[in-house]
Amino acid sequence: MKRKELVIRALELLKELIQTPSFSGEEQKASLLVQDWLKTFGVKFSTSGNNIVAYNQNFDEKKQTVLLNSHLDTVKPNKGYTRNPFLPETADGKLFGLGSNDAGGPLVSLLSTFVWFYSRNDLKYNLIMAATAEEESSGPHGLNSLLEELPAIDFAVIGEPTGMQMAIAEKGLLVIDGYAAGKAGHAAHENTDNAIYHALDDINLIRNFQFSKISPMLGRVKMTVTQIEAGEQHNVVPATCHFVVYVRVNDKYTNREIFEALDTMTKSRLIPRSFNLNSSSIPEKHPFVQAGLKQGRQTYGSPTLSDQSVLSCPSLKMGPGDSTRSHSADEFIFLNEISEGIEIFIKIFKEIL
Repeated sequence: MKRKELVIRALELLKELIQTPSFSGEEQKASLLVQDWLKTFGVKFSTSGNNIVAYNQNFDEKKQTVLLNSHLDTVKPNKGYTRNPFLPETADGKLFGLGSNDAGGPLVSLLSTFVWFYSRNDLKYNLIMAATAEEESSGPHGLNSLLEELPAIDFAVIGEPTGMQMAIAEKGLLVIDGYAAGKAGHAAHENTDNAIYHALDDINLIRNFQFSKISPMLGRVKMTVTQIEAGEQHNVVPATCHFVVYVRVNDKYTNREIFEALDTMTKSRLIPRSFNLNSSSIPEKHPFVQAGLKQGRQTYGSPTLSDQSVLSCPSLKMGPGDSTRSHSADEFIFLNEISEGIEIFIKIFKEIL
């Protein structure tokens, strides 16, 4: 098959995906579309829930394995849309529609790359393609649910809109619930045990504290208090005050290390929602990164979260499109971004495969 035909087939699939609502947890129809698309290329695959997994035809357990992954689900369209989010329209070289950019474009580009190399019998690495669910919601039935079933992964390419640049590091996410305790009482009386004031002491400490380790790619750990809740009556000092801390963690710390440090320095009771969404990275000297640099690609650290966070192997984020368009009204991707994405992926993998 010629690459031009592969691009045409990729765009056809992308348009079908746009027409098919695929919110997190509701990816069944989109999954079937991808399955049917793979069948037309003679690709064998398996499914687990709404996830699809395919191994290259000549998979060899003795070889190292590369995971190609992108997600089927989208967020719900916001109220700012002026176009039908489920109607794939083209204008001025753009393809409009919900999920066109995040992550339909990266998904069809990686699927096309996988198909291109699928039947080769001389590959240095194995390839596994995983089109997965629930990335947008960080749900339990996405890529994380497949990891125990997959063979050891040596490195992974996660398809997200990066302008085909290489996000070789990604900040992790830690969300913490804080509970400051005090003593309830009438506001007219003297009360030095005010839960709100105790919470404010800890919030002010978090606001001004800086973790010392700075990442060359991801900068500092960033902590932001995003919610606070206390009291039900204007004349009653509340016994408790709840606040939420949103932490983006660089690759110099684990989520658990950040939590333990904050738990030691604050008086409030802190409860982490999850330790699972850690930062991720891949060495700049890695063969894939070096092959990408030869193709004129640049490296950077990404502030946004993806399915990289559930992987323990080296990984990077890469794909056509622009992250700033993700979740925006009248989402779009340029048509030439798809063809360029497929072309660049194939050239990079040719270097290492």
